Amino acid sequence: MNARCHLKNALAKKEAGIGMWLTLPGTALARTIATIPGFNWFLVDAEHGQITDKDYYELNNAITSHGISPIIRIPSSDDSWLIKRALDSGAHGLMIPMVHNATIAKRIVSQSKFAPQGTRGCGSPFTHHIFGVSENEYEVTCNDNLLVVLQIESQDGHDNVEEIAAVDGVDVLFVGPFDLAKSMDIKFGSDEHEAAIARILKATKAAGKVASIFCMSGEQGRKRLAQGFDMVSIAMDTDSLIFEFTRQLEAVKA
Repeated sequence: MNARCHLKNALAKKEAGIGMWLTLPGTALARTIATIPGFNWFLVDAEHGQITDKDYYELNNAITSHGISPIIRIPSSDDSWLIKRALDSGAHGLMIPMVHNATIAKRIVSQSKFAPQGTRGCGSPFTHHIFGVSENEYEVTCNDNLLVVLQIESQDGHDNVEEIAAVDGVDVLFVGPFDLAKSMDIKFGSDEHEAAIARILKATKAAGKVASIFCMSGEQGRKRLAQGFDMVSIAMDTDSLIFEFTRQLEAVKA
């Protein structure tokens, strides 16, 4: 199983996690973007994107086949079945939005792990396909190979970040900078905003966890990696399409 855990393996070798945001269903776009060398993770967005759990299995297979890890962002931290559906479809990891405290973090970890570490139920006949292993091998190795990614994007999450980072089984803390600014009622990009991000980064690194943040461009990603983040997104499918078509329309009308 470990051989196909592309993002986890890259991070273990201290390589930067470089990803993009996938919001549109269907494997054709995912496969097309995956042919671009350099990505090691795709965020499959089932929170704000048009992707639902019926899309997970085919997307996970398609993305993994290109040497990239699919990380599924589920819509909420409140329902354990959302975690089960994402993991049973072969996700390499989960991203959970709006993690406000350590109690939520501990519950998510438990729901993401098979016993005795957690309470995840066994039985999916499809999960192991993505990793090229038997069902039994998947069940005895996945606890150590799947990534639990928690989003810190609220005032409470910021205030409790040290306790959240200390939870066993949490692999990555992921800064959602836009919601963080709104929740804290501060201006995006202000000194206060950057100080809040810096606190999250410091707490994450102090706990020995992977620090990640949402970025909209390679330039932003490079800046955050230089600050000490280990994992960044650099683009979103919809924004990239809009940007390129706008650029070409402006060129033809010039």
